[in-house]
Amino acid sequence: MADLTLQTSVQFLRGVGPQRAELLSRLGLVTLEDLLFFLPRDVLDLTRISHVGELAEGALCTVRGRVVDREARVLKGGRTMTAVLLDCAGAFLRGVWFNQPWMLQKFHDEDVVLFSGKPKKHAGRWEISHPQIQWLNDDDDSETTGGMLPRYALTEGLKMHEMRRIARTAVELGAHLVPEVLPDEFRTRLSLTQVGLALQNVHLPKNQEQYDAGRRRLIFQDLLELQLGLALRRRTWQARGAAARLPLSAKVDARIRRLLPFQLTAGQNQAVREIAADLDSSIAMHRLLQADVGAGKTVVAVHAMLVAVAAGYQTVLMAPTEILASQHWKTIDRLLASSRVNRLLLTGQLTASKRREARTQIASGNAQLVVGTQAVIQNDVVFPRLGLVVIDEQHKFGVIQRARFATGATTPHTLVMTATPIPRSLCLTQFGDLDLTVMTDLPPGRQRVLTSRVPAGPARQKVWEFLCQKLRAGRQAYVICPRIGLDADSAADSDGLGAEEVFAGLSQGDLREFRVGLVHGQLESSAKNAAMEAFRVGQTQVLVATTVVEVGVDVPNATLMIIYRSESFGLSQLHQLRGRISRGSFQGYCFLFSDTDEPVANERLQTLEQHSGGFEVAEADYRLRGPGDLLGTRQHGELPLTVADLQRDEAELGESRTTAFHLVGSGEFDQPPFVPLKIRVIERFGKLFELAGSG
Repeated sequence: MADLTLQTSVQFLRGVGPQRAELLSRLGLVTLEDLLFFLPRDVLDLTRISHVGELAEGALCTVRGRVVDREARVLKGGRTMTAVLLDCAGAFLRGVWFNQPWMLQKFHDEDVVLFSGKPKKHAGRWEISHPQIQWLNDDDDSETTGGMLPRYALTEGLKMHEMRRIARTAVELGAHLVPEVLPDEFRTRLSLTQVGLALQNVHLPKNQEQYDAGRRRLIFQDLLELQLGLALRRRTWQARGAAARLPLSAKVDARIRRLLPFQLTAGQNQAVREIAADLDSSIAMHRLLQADVGAGKTVVAVHAMLVAVAAGYQTVLMAPTEILASQHWKTIDRLLASSRVNRLLLTGQLTASKRREARTQIASGNAQLVVGTQAVIQNDVVFPRLGLVVIDEQHKFGVIQRARFATGATTPHTLVMTATPIPRSLCLTQFGDLDLTVMTDLPPGRQRVLTSRVPAGPARQKVWEFLCQKLRAGRQAYVICPRIGLDADSAADSDGLGAEEVFAGLSQGDLREFRVGLVHGQLESSAKNAAMEAFRVGQTQVLVATTVVEVGVDVPNATLMIIYRSESFGLSQLHQLRGRISRGSFQGYCFLFSDTDEPVANERLQTLEQHSGGFEVAEADYRLRGPGDLLGTRQHGELPLTVADLQRDEAELGESRTTAFHLVGSGEFDQPPFVPLKIRVIERFGKLFELAGSG
C-alpha cells in the first residue's frame, strides 16, 4: 500500500474489510493511527508459568489453573475468608482473600485463570493470599501454551485472536510512519525507546521487558504532552498581565481576625500564610485551596478577600448554585456585621431593578465584596478594580471558566476552592496549572460521623425509632432521596423514593409528629431559600432533600442523615452529604439505606463506613469509579489522553509533570529541537488550555 498514511481507514488494511471495520469503530478505531495507539490492556506472559511442584515458599510465581471449588466463611470477630481452589494439571493451589466477600462472585466453575503472588503451605496445601488475577479466555487457552500474548479490549463479534492479527498488521504497515517528536538527546537522557520501536514492543513483545519499555515510552509521552500544556498555560497566565500587589500587614491581619468569632486552626493559618504570600506579588496568584468537609475553607477565603479590600481593590466569590452562593453570603454577611465593607449578593434570581442596582454598585467600585453565581461573569457586570477572584467548587463550572474574569489591564489573583478532596493524580491534571494548598485538620470539637449501611428489614425500623428519639431531644435530620419525583416513564414502576413521595409519606407516617420540610432543584429559588432558612432556624426538624444540599449548607444542630438508595451515589458525593451533619458539638449519625448485592457498590459503602477522612474516601472513589465520574468531567469533556490512564499510570504522571515544568520553566522547551513537540502540544491542548500566543 504505497499511499498508506496514518489516516488510512482501517477498512482498507489486510484482513479487515467493511464488517470488521464496523466492529472496530465501536472501539473508536477508525484509522491506522487509532489502531497503533490502541494499546493492549495487559499482556499474558505464558513463558513464566510455574507448576505447583516447582513452587518455593515466599518466591514470586505465576500459576495457571481451572476453578474447581469456591467457598466463603465467617471467622471469629466477624472477619470473612473467601477461597478459590485451582486444579493445576492434577495438582492444587488455593487463592485466599480476607474481608473481601465480593471476590466469590468474580469466579465461576471452570474459569481458567492465572494467580500471581508469593505462595506458602497451609495444612499441606499451597495457597496464595490476595493473589493478582488474570482470567484467560478461549483464545488465550487454545492459541498457544507459551509466549507473550497481548490482550485488548474487545466488542461483541470481535475475537481476541482477530484483534491480535489486526494489531500485528497495523504495526508492520504503519509503525514507521509515526513521527518522532522527542529530540534524540532528550530520549537518551530519559532512557525512552524510539516511538516506532515502542509500538512494536507493545503490540508484538518478545518478553516482559520489551513490553514494559514500549508501554512506558508511549504513556510517558502522552502524559508529558498534557503536562507541557499545563505548564504553558501557567506561563501564559503569569505573562498575561501584571497583577495588583495586595500586601497583608500585621495591623490588617489583626483587624481581620478580630471579626472572626474563633481562633483559626493550624491548617487555616498555614493556608492564610501561603495565600498572603501569593497576593503580595505582581504575578497573579492561581492557587487551589483543597479542604475536607467542614475544615473551614470559607473563612480562609474571607480572610483573603478582606486583604484585597484593605488594599483598595474589589473582590468576588462565585459559587455554582443559588443555595451555595446564599450560604456563603450569609456566612460572610454575619462575619462582617460590624465592618464597614460594602458588600452585595448577585444572582440570577434578583429582580431586574435589583440586578441593575447591583451592576451599578459594582461598576462604580462602591461594591467592594461581591458574592454570586455565574451572574457575576455576565458581560454587563464590570469590575473596575478587581483584585481577587474566589471560585468555589470550580469543577462544577468546567475547565476554563475562571478566565472570564481576566479581561482588564491587570489580571486578578485567583483562588479556587473545593470541599471535594481530590486524589493526587487529578490535582496534577484537572488543576495542574495551580499551586496547591491542602487543609486536612478540622475545627476543635468536630466529631467523626458514625456511618452504617442499613439493609431492608427490621433494622430500618430501628433507625426510624432512633431518629425520632433524637428529634424529640432537639436534634434535626436530613433525609436524602435519589431523585425529585415521578416522570411519565417511571410512574408505572416507582420505588417511592422520589423526594416529593418521601416527603408526603413521612409527613403522614413515621414522622407525622414532627415538622418536615422539602427542598429540591426544581423548586423556585424563593421556595428553596425559604425551606433552607426554615430548617436552619429550627422551624422544621426534618428536611427531605435531593443532593441540592450536597455543599454549602451549615446547620450545626443537624446531626442525623438517612440516604435512600445510597449505592446510586458516588463515594465523594456521599461524603459531601455526610459532611452536612455533626457540624456542631453533638455526635452525628449517617444511615446508608441500600438493598444492593452488587460487589463494587458494597465495597464503596463499606469504605464510607470505615473511613471518615475525605482524602481516604476520594482515593477509594477514584480507584473504583475513575476520574470522569468523580469530578464531573464526563459532563464537561474528559482530558484527551491517548494511551495513558490517570489511575494506573500515577508514577509516570509524577515523572512527566516534573519533566514538563522543568522544560518550560528553564526555557529549554523553546529551543529548536523541541519545535515538533511544541506544535503537537498546541495542536492537542491549545483550545482546552487557552494556549493561543504561548509561542
